[in-house]
Amino acid sequence: MIDFYIIKILLLTFLSFIFTMAWTPILTYFLYKYKLGKNIRNDGTTPLFSKMHAHKSGTPTMGGLLIWVTVLIFSLSFFYLYKFLPLDIFINLNFLSRSETLLPLGCLVASALVGLIDDLLDIKKMGHKNRGIKFSHKFIIYSLIALVGALWFYFKLNWDVVHIPFLGNFYFGWYFIIFFIFVVVGTAFAVNQTDGLDGLAAGTLLTAFSAYAVISFVAGKYDLTVFCGVIIGALLAFLWFNISPARFFMGDTGSMSLGITLALMAFYTNTVFILPFLGFIFVIEALSSIIQMLSKKFRNGKKFFLSSPIHHHFEAKGWSEPKIVMRFWIIANTATAVGLIIFLLDKT
Repeated sequence: MIDFYIIKILLLTFLSFIFTMAWTPILTYFLYKYKLGKNIRNDGTTPLFSKMHAHKSGTPTMGGLLIWVTVLIFSLSFFYLYKFLPLDIFINLNFLSRSETLLPLGCLVASALVGLIDDLLDIKKMGHKNRGIKFSHKFIIYSLIALVGALWFYFKLNWDVVHIPFLGNFYFGWYFIIFFIFVVVGTAFAVNQTDGLDGLAAGTLLTAFSAYAVISFVAGKYDLTVFCGVIIGALLAFLWFNISPARFFMGDTGSMSLGITLALMAFYTNTVFILPFLGFIFVIEALSSIIQMLSKKFRNGKKFFLSSPIHHHFEAKGWSEPKIVMRFWIIANTATAVGLIIFLLDKT
């Protein structure tokens, strides 16, 4: 039976990659034809960032559509084929289940649509200060999406437990809902902060979802493993076009939705305290932005970094974009290896 699941996971990962590669030219044509390009801020508030990224102005964003649309199509196609044509092949390929993948799919699509609206408003120079949805409003919307997930876990799955490696399970009670929202929203915005250099977010997300494919497989959550596999296949295809110089950017429609989904993987596998290792770069990026903000607030406008998040700091110091991305990938893979070791040792 294990052999069957391995074949299913690898097959759907491969098909996801091929399918995403196949429809990428269609999306690329649409993005370039309608000039859905990113606006690089040049309002004087971030002069260093504007100077470093001026050459990227006009590069299409919303490339994250490639990932979540592919996942949505694969999830629904095999589910409905299995429902209306109950052939063995469709029954075997279906991976949409209430216990494992329905919530991640719903949260992925809901947050992706919010991000898509934000991206469009930013491109059209509409919304708050002509830059899309106001941050406080985005925070509320994504928190509501996270709340739905928290209530699903708490009431539908009867889940209020958090596992700490080597220490065991801790019962949070209704505080689990608050903790859930904090982790999910925090992860989403951390991934969003990472999406600032060609290939950076996609490469680090690829590592994280690959790790969760392994973890969910070891945990016997095979539908969740396939779900991760489909994301991995789509991410590989996206990364093919997103490495420097990028043909398009991920946009909020990709980064926010994948960040939320990544956090859900951590809760479904009860490995929330391993997530900081698997998403180590995201943690560092988020912390650098927080440190920069606090430094300017409490040190009379003085910056701790030349620019934030931290990948822009290294960019300002003269590092080339590919060098930063490659080194961050190395760090991400190393930290992920540590996380997987902790997970496996904790299992023994």
